[in-house]
Amino acid sequence: MIKNILFDVDGVLLSEEHYFDASALTVWEMLISPNYLGLEPMQFKTDYNDEEIQEIRALVFENDKVLKFMKSRGLNANWDMIYLSFCHQLIHLLSQIKDTESEKINTWCQAPINRETLVEMGKVLSNYSVRMNFDLFVKEFARSEALKQELFSYLNELASEKMGVETSIFYKGELWSVCEHVSQEWYVGDEHVFASTGRPSVQHGKKGFLANETTLAPRQEIDELFQFLNSSGYMIGIGTGRPELETIQPFQHLDWLKHFSENRIVTADDVLEAELELPERMSLSKPHPFTYIMGLLGKETPIQECLNTRLPLENAESVLVVGDSLADLLAARKLGCQFAAVLTGLSGKDARSDFEKHKADYILDTVLDLKGIL
Repeated sequence: MIKNILFDVDGVLLSEEHYFDASALTVWEMLISPNYLGLEPMQFKTDYNDEEIQEIRALVFENDKVLKFMKSRGLNANWDMIYLSFCHQLIHLLSQIKDTESEKINTWCQAPINRETLVEMGKVLSNYSVRMNFDLFVKEFARSEALKQELFSYLNELASEKMGVETSIFYKGELWSVCEHVSQEWYVGDEHVFASTGRPSVQHGKKGFLANETTLAPRQEIDELFQFLNSSGYMIGIGTGRPELETIQPFQHLDWLKHFSENRIVTADDVLEAELELPERMSLSKPHPFTYIMGLLGKETPIQECLNTRLPLENAESVLVVGDSLADLLAARKLGCQFAAVLTGLSGKDARSDFEKHKADYILDTVLDLKGIL
């Protein structure tokens, strides 16, 4: 009998669309802005209109084929998607100058890549007629069987293949943090970026998407669902890849926060904090079940106790995870609990066949259909 319900946020309660918009703008900025590679500095600005944003997203993510491919390989975090997309394009660009700049490329690939390194690379690239090609991502990654975090290691294989450089530099590191910060500038805007990242904006003038969240069902009906679950005795919690600011603030604005104990709202900030405490290099983001384990046990539970939780859970039949992605489903499988797939994520109703293939316990058109299965 289900007693505990853990919700993902993006694709279940709130739309992911602005996250994907911000992700595309991040990759675009890092390629063309003079603050980074500066390939087309005259085309960069911070006030693209909706039509321009959709054109950039269609170009960078190949009409969302890139996003859907990464999700199909179990990747769920927008920061990771940004990083893979940008690094792949960086490798493609550097491969075009490898015959004449091999020494510089080898030097760049042996030390952590920061923003200053990108500016230096851009100055060298500006001496050549290099071209971006976003259509290559799916073609080249599809040659690999890599899943989830293995995709980062595959970047190093591509670097060897395309540039002739043996390196491990493209696993998540300093460049990943650069991508994360640019993404946060776009999503939360100048007003909130310091609170979100602890660092000021590199590029000012971004309003952010934070105040323009879109719910995936009428706000009041989702509110009534939470009220029903609480009054019926269910424990409800959140396990999201969003940072805390981007979870708590919209929930406050939508008047949903009152339904949750903040001890059971687990965000990307909690995952990052846990990762930093681990002596070994280990990713705890979904599809690792850590987010949902902490949501179930509560954020006051010591990190090591969460990690030492025996899986599958002894009371797994009492837990239901509600998500929209393969990463959520895989996390639920590791917990041994039930999984309700919601068809309001990136792929919409087209995701039904994938969830049927992976034997999701329930497939719901919207989160509001949850009542019908309890």
